[in-house]
Amino acid sequence: MRYATVVIDPSGGDFQPTDRALALDSAVSRESIQQVNLLSDGTAVSLYAVRGTLVRAETILAEREDVIDYDVSGDHEGSAYIHFRPTTTVERLLALVQDNEIVLQTPIGCVDGGGFRVTLVGDDATIGSVVDSIPDPLSVSLEGIGEYHPDSEQLFSVLTERQQEILDAAVEMGYYEVPREATHEDIATEVGVAAGTVGEHLRKVEGKILSSLVG
Repeated sequence: MRYATVVIDPSGGDFQPTDRALALDSAVSRESIQQVNLLSDGTAVSLYAVRGTLVRAETILAEREDVIDYDVSGDHEGSAYIHFRPTTTVERLLALVQDNEIVLQTPIGCVDGGGFRVTLVGDDATIGSVVDSIPDPLSVSLEGIGEYHPDSEQLFSVLTERQQEILDAAVEMGYYEVPREATHEDIATEVGVAAGTVGEHLRKVEGKILSSLVG
């Protein structure tokens, strides 16, 4: 079984107005898409992991014409359920997964600026066909491809995009070496957040990974 991870950049074409509004708002951060499904009536539902001022997220969703229904839960970190009318581009994108023998791994990572980091699992021919069929207005770049190892992927998938970014930086900078080669301050400078935020996220990362291993 093989996998391919691609980054989809929707900035060059018509994507989903609601997603773009969330992506561009400085008060809200799209962490990941936990689930997304195309329904038989042509509408779609998605479940986002969100962070920031969640009251602002509710305001954005209430103002969007493509949103049919929504529900936001949580405080500083939470979830946003959205029932929406997909654009033609999004409908074609979701139909690719339904119409091919391919697995779309969730959660889907949300990239700053409005993009997505998507991992597809299947055989090489099907993965190649699906990637080649991604609608033209979208820009696609290949980030990784190889044999699929579900255990390691599942461990990493329990983390938010920000937690993955901080963990990557911590490992690369030697935070987990003995003796340590980097501090919270070093990592904070690398990823552009406060040192206290790095410590908070690393504690959550370690807790989530340990819980997954024990569970």
